[in-house]
Amino acid sequence: VETGIDIANANTLIIDRADRFGLSQLHQLRGRVGRGRERAYAYFLYPPDGTLTETAHDRLKTLAEHSELGAGMQVAMKDLEIRGAGNLLGGQQSGHIEGVGFDLYVRLVGEAVANFRGEAQEEEKEMRIELPVDAHIPTDYVDHERLRLEAYRKLAAATGEEQIQEVLAELTDRYGTPPEAVGVLADVARLRIRARASGITDIVIQGNFIRFGPVEDLPDSQIARLKRMYPKSLIKPAVRSILVPKPVGGSGFDRREVVDSEILTWAHQFLDAILPVEEEPPA
Repeated sequence: VETGIDIANANTLIIDRADRFGLSQLHQLRGRVGRGRERAYAYFLYPPDGTLTETAHDRLKTLAEHSELGAGMQVAMKDLEIRGAGNLLGGQQSGHIEGVGFDLYVRLVGEAVANFRGEAQEEEKEMRIELPVDAHIPTDYVDHERLRLEAYRKLAAATGEEQIQEVLAELTDRYGTPPEAVGVLADVARLRIRARASGITDIVIQGNFIRFGPVEDLPDSQIARLKRMYPKSLIKPAVRSILVPKPVGGSGFDRREVVDSEILTWAHQFLDAILPVEEEPPA
């Protein structure tokens, strides 16, 4: 019946052992009979010599009380009341939200609701920072994988220095002073925030250059500053990028590659000098 049997002139439905069916099933089944002006009858049978459970009694009582057209909402609310909403955010709930994380779950639900309402959401562009840095949380510092991933997630989601400091303070409180690689990871988060403020989504090594993009048309003053402060830099309007020679440390025969926090600081300074963030005028 539930899969689509449709007999137009049927006006009577008899369900044996109705106490074994769910409320939504019974409501759907009784809707299979009755057409327009044709009066329909649905008989729900249960053993006369047995005792109905409280839940079964509530189901049948709900159907008896809500038999008018458009009663589906009242039936659904009563079904929710009888069965309960479940442990929505726990492992017992179908879907296991804890497996994807509460924050991701909330974001996905928010996107679904916005799409349903027809509200346009600005999609956050993926940020790529590919520089010679050793940025990670060592396993001998935080040995539990889930806790390491949680710390990575918090740093990736940080939108300001205060949030970064909160993560570092939490790690210090639980595991002691963070190793250098964790400090570099925090610097990566700072650079990500600063780059996003200038509309930059790519900071990537390309040969002997570091590419910053996308970059819209630069005013003449910024081009002059770029040529003065970073000689041999290239502006690529076709791909909306700036290629800046990789920085080197030392001098003479002692020249070395700039890595870790040093190159992140260099990239941060480049953004401040060439792609400053426009301050909003006071209200």
